[in-house]
Amino acid sequence: MIIKNIESKIKLASFISLFSFITSILISALVSYYAFKQISLSRQSVYILDHNNTPYQANQTDITVNRALEYKSHVNLFHSLFFTLAPDEKYIEYQMQKAMYLIDESGALQYNNLREKGFFNSILSSSAVLTVQTDSIHVDAQQKYFRYYGKQTIDRRSTTVIRSIITEGFLHDLNIRTENNGHGVLITRWKTLENKDLSHVQKTNI
Repeated sequence: MIIKNIESKIKLASFISLFSFITSILISALVSYYAFKQISLSRQSVYILDHNNTPYQANQTDITVNRALEYKSHVNLFHSLFFTLAPDEKYIEYQMQKAMYLIDESGALQYNNLREKGFFNSILSSSAVLTVQTDSIHVDAQQKYFRYYGKQTIDRRSTTVIRSIITEGFLHDLNIRTENNGHGVLITRWKTLENKDLSHVQKTNI
């Protein structure tokens, strides 16, 4: 009888030990999951201090939410830099340098072609001011493809020319954003589909 009581107590103690062990594992797993979830949530929020050192919460959003808008902004910025020029050699170099941070070698290829054809020299000699107006930008975020529609105004001393500009290319996401490429995107395989005169107005000299 005593032996049976001892065996029963041993079985009970073993059961309690096993139950406690399993329970501790479950509790540890739940605590670890909760801690991981809290860390993930905390990483989505940052706090910004104003001039009075009052904290304001700023929520972090998924990069894919606004990516299509960032693509459009990137394409618009590049075309604004590349097609907005003035009769100033240093200004042209500045614009081209800034634009080349946003595009691969296809941009440098078009720049070199224009330079070899004397396009930039003609701007200097005719004192032309070139500005561009974006009409629309079509972006396929899934295919990373874009098509740009715009108009370029070439204002010379004697004439004003308006050209239509249509270009296309692809977009490559970079792993880092820099001061010179804030969107972390690189335009690739860029080419001009259309660049033709829409109007040619002769100025009247008084």
